[in-house]
Amino acid sequence: MAALRQRGDAVSTISREIAADAIDRLGFLNRTFDRALVIGDVTGAFAAHLRDQGSTVEVADPSGHFGEEIDEEKPIAGGPYDLIASLGLLDTVNDLPGALILMRRALAADGLMIASFLAAGSLPALRKAMLLGDGERPAPRIHPQVDVRAAGQLMTRLGYASPVVDGWGFDVAFESLDQLVGDLRAQALGNVLADPGPPVSKAGLQRARNAFADEAGEDGLIRERFEVVTLSGWTPAPRG
Repeated sequence: MAALRQRGDAVSTISREIAADAIDRLGFLNRTFDRALVIGDVTGAFAAHLRDQGSTVEVADPSGHFGEEIDEEKPIAGGPYDLIASLGLLDTVNDLPGALILMRRALAADGLMIASFLAAGSLPALRKAMLLGDGERPAPRIHPQVDVRAAGQLMTRLGYASPVVDGWGFDVAFESLDQLVGDLRAQALGNVLADPGPPVSKAGLQRARNAFADEAGEDGLIRERFEVVTLSGWTPAPRG
C-alpha cells in the first residue's frame, strides 16, 4: 500500500470514507483540540482538517510509512492528548479492549477518543464467493470482525464518559472479483490472520470468480458492502 501511494495510484476508498465521517463528527462539537494524535490516516485528510482548526497534530501508523511507527497494543508515548483518533485499524488488533484502554490512558482530562474500523457484515459478496470457491473445506479468508452490539457493550465497561457507538456503511461497485481483491490489497485490507489457511486452488478461484460475477446488477457491476463501526468517548472532565 505504501509503495502504491508513493506512485500516486493507490485506491483509498475506505480510508477516504472513514476520514470524511470523522471530520463530520467533529463538526458537531463546539470545541477544538490543542494536541491530537491521529493513527492510520493514510490520506492525511483528517490530520489536515485538525491543523486547519489550529490543532497541533502528531501522525502515527503501525507500519511507520504514514507517520511515527506505533503499536496500538502498547502504551502510547507523548501524551496527554486532547484527541486520539484511530482510523481503519482496530479490527486487526488482538486485544481490542486493551487498545482502547491504552488510548484512554494517553488522553488528557476531558479528552476525546474516536475509533472507526470495518465491522461485521462487511464484504458479504466476497464471503459468499469464497465459501463457494472453497467448497466442502472452507478456509478462513477474512479475519473475525466486531459488530455494533458487541462494541457498545465493550465501551460501557472501559471507563469512557458519554460513550457513543454507531454503525454505518457504504457500497462500492466492482467489475470483478479480481478488481475487488486488488483494491483490498492496495488498502492493506487483505488476510491478516496468523494462520490464513491453504491457498485457493485454481479451480476454487474460478468458482469464486463465477459466484461473484453472479451477483452483478443490470449494469454488470457487483456492489460490495462495507460496514463500519465508530466508537467515541471522553475521559472524565476534572471536578470543580
